[in-house]
Amino acid sequence: MKWITFSKFNEDDFGIDAQDLMNALANFFLESGFNNPYMQFSEWNKNNLEDLKRAIQQALENGEVFSDERVEEMLQKLAAMSPEQMDQLLENLVQKLAAEGHISVDRDENSESGQGGAEGRESQARFEVTDKSLDFLGFKTLKDLLGSLGKSSFGRHDTRDLATGIESSGSSKQYEFGDTLNLDISETLFSAVRREGVKVPIDLEYSDLHVHQCEYQSSCATVLMLDCSHSMILYGEDRFTPAKRVAMALAHLIKTQYPGDSLRCVLFHDSAEELNISQLARVQVGPYYTNTRDGLILAQKLLQQERKDMKQIVMITDGKPSALTLDDGRMYRNAFGLDPLVISRTLEEVNRCKKQGIIINTFMLASDYGLINFVQKVTQLCRGKAYFTTPHTLGQYLLMDYMNRKTRTVH
Repeated sequence: MKWITFSKFNEDDFGIDAQDLMNALANFFLESGFNNPYMQFSEWNKNNLEDLKRAIQQALENGEVFSDERVEEMLQKLAAMSPEQMDQLLENLVQKLAAEGHISVDRDENSESGQGGAEGRESQARFEVTDKSLDFLGFKTLKDLLGSLGKSSFGRHDTRDLATGIESSGSSKQYEFGDTLNLDISETLFSAVRREGVKVPIDLEYSDLHVHQCEYQSSCATVLMLDCSHSMILYGEDRFTPAKRVAMALAHLIKTQYPGDSLRCVLFHDSAEELNISQLARVQVGPYYTNTRDGLILAQKLLQQERKDMKQIVMITDGKPSALTLDDGRMYRNAFGLDPLVISRTLEEVNRCKKQGIIINTFMLASDYGLINFVQKVTQLCRGKAYFTTPHTLGQYLLMDYMNRKTRTVH
């Protein structure tokens, strides 16, 4: 069952701030399986409290949570601690994270794994990353990505049409039925004064009402398609963790700057399924093929549920389509790619996207010839864009594309 502890931290916790600790543990929380290539493949991260404590201890020993002025002193104190003191310090820091809402801990008191007593219960204790932590990690990623580009503020999806709204940026107009009643007080009063002259009280009529105009801000529905096939952590490079970071940053950007937009996430591998953004930190890659067609089918269904001015699919992948779900439900696979059946069926879905006005932008994390050839065809069909990126530049390309590309007139 869930346990919640309300207490003061009287024990020595080295004065470590919970947010500094979250910064140091970001890679641990977003682990995609890259650091454990021999793991038992699972779609969900099943870290327990012992894993978390080991990650905290490693962050402490690496000096990641200390300021430059204190790092040497703190490392000396750590080296002088007994195992019991270290265990108590780690427990205090775990409780600090839980008390400040960064994690929720589930200690299963009924499950004892044969070791008996508290040790058995501790080995079964699990933790979950909370929405607060996801917001924190998303904001941090977004800040880092945009900070490296010298951006101090965000924009909106501006168009050339003017409409009555909340933020005024154009001239005022006479109020018409149906307009947002965002009154231009000065112009309204001047109209009454011009008509009646200066007197108190001022006699307002319907024709005197003027409202601010603002730039019409279009809304956009986005489905982010993430390739979670095994190749995303192969070849000596972790490509899936940066993709997760970008997804979290994009979610935070939309939540805080574009509240009229929507973002939904689709994982595609042997098949495809929708993923709640709140579960993103737990997702790991698996030994899957790349069924791009199923991802596109699901993305279209999700976009049909959204009533927005613009609809787009953002696809992050490092491999060409290599799998297909046949009409009878069987899985057809060809790991070498460029299979005519797989490619043709996938491009059929791209054509359906085109007919629905859905733009597909593809971010390629590899320069494989087959992938380039496939993405070129997708770009030609759907009027989208293709980006050759690396895990280090993915976020900059994707976020800047999201903020700058979607500027069109909506009738």
